[in-house]
Amino acid sequence: MTPWIGLSEEQILSVAIPAGVAVLVTLLALLVRGVLYGQLHKWTARTKSELDDMVVHSTRGPSLFWCFVLGLYVALQVAELPDAWVDLAGKIIAGLLILSLTLVAANMAGGLIRVSSARAQLALPITGLTQNVVKIVIIILGLFILLETFGVKVTSLLAALGIGSLAIALALQDTLSNIFAGAHITMGKDIRVGDYIKLDSGDEGYVVDIGWRATRIRTLPNNIVIVPNSKLAQAIVTNYCLPEPRMSLLIPIGVSYDTDPDHVERVLVEEAKGAVGQVPGLLGEPAPFVRFIPGFGDYSLNFTLICQVKEFVDQYQVQHELRKRILNRFKKEGIEIPFPTRTIYTRGGPGDVSQRKSA
Repeated sequence: MTPWIGLSEEQILSVAIPAGVAVLVTLLALLVRGVLYGQLHKWTARTKSELDDMVVHSTRGPSLFWCFVLGLYVALQVAELPDAWVDLAGKIIAGLLILSLTLVAANMAGGLIRVSSARAQLALPITGLTQNVVKIVIIILGLFILLETFGVKVTSLLAALGIGSLAIALALQDTLSNIFAGAHITMGKDIRVGDYIKLDSGDEGYVVDIGWRATRIRTLPNNIVIVPNSKLAQAIVTNYCLPEPRMSLLIPIGVSYDTDPDHVERVLVEEAKGAVGQVPGLLGEPAPFVRFIPGFGDYSLNFTLICQVKEFVDQYQVQHELRKRILNRFKKEGIEIPFPTRTIYTRGGPGDVSQRKSA
């Protein structure tokens, strides 16, 4: 007997040996993990693959937990404990291991879908909603496996959940409508992440993400507009990236009635073509052209310069540069841009003489 602790030497050994085994196995596992991840980091630095980085990053933290679980599992095998205790502890360890593997698999699947979508055009657009759905499916499968490990019948559980699903659906009616609307928007491909859209409410900007509850739109002033998916699905939306990002830019120009229309058309086309390659976003194909539309105005001949820009936001810079070029060219060519004029007729005097004044 050892009086100062009240335990026999045999009892001390029964505790010390499993504890020592747990510590030793854990340390060895940590050592192997360190060597393995050192080689993996060298490999990812050499391949420079985002997919490889994602796999290493997703497993780095959980692998520490796996090392401790391995040490605890081996210690249980050498410990002199009742079989019922060993069996219960083994199930708890297995459950924790299944949960950690499920979370790692869910995160890796979401990252894998995101990385793969950047490399290839997938049939299903990749959004936050898509990634969350994949993660939820994997987590549900992991929970089913966990329940089976503890002897819970999944079929009976599903039947019980089916009875309560109606009440849950009624309580979460708004949430579910947003989820289904988000799925409809994602699979319809009429609105995609990265598209520039304008809603009938007047809000416009780039689609940042389509989530399970709402779609986030980044406006040109760099603010975020959050639109519930159910509202977005019912809105009238103009997508400036469909059928393609390229779009026509119409610039109205008015000149004096004394100007030769052919001369105006030639000058405008020359300036627009000369700006191709110098003004960012201005395209040379299809070639810029001019139309005498809307035509005869109250005090000017009205033309429309039509050119192509790469995408919606390029129109601002292109209009800015082209208008400066056109104004300078008009000054050199002597082409007048008239001011609004109005003719006023006045009547008065004994002889009822009409007078005309121009203003």
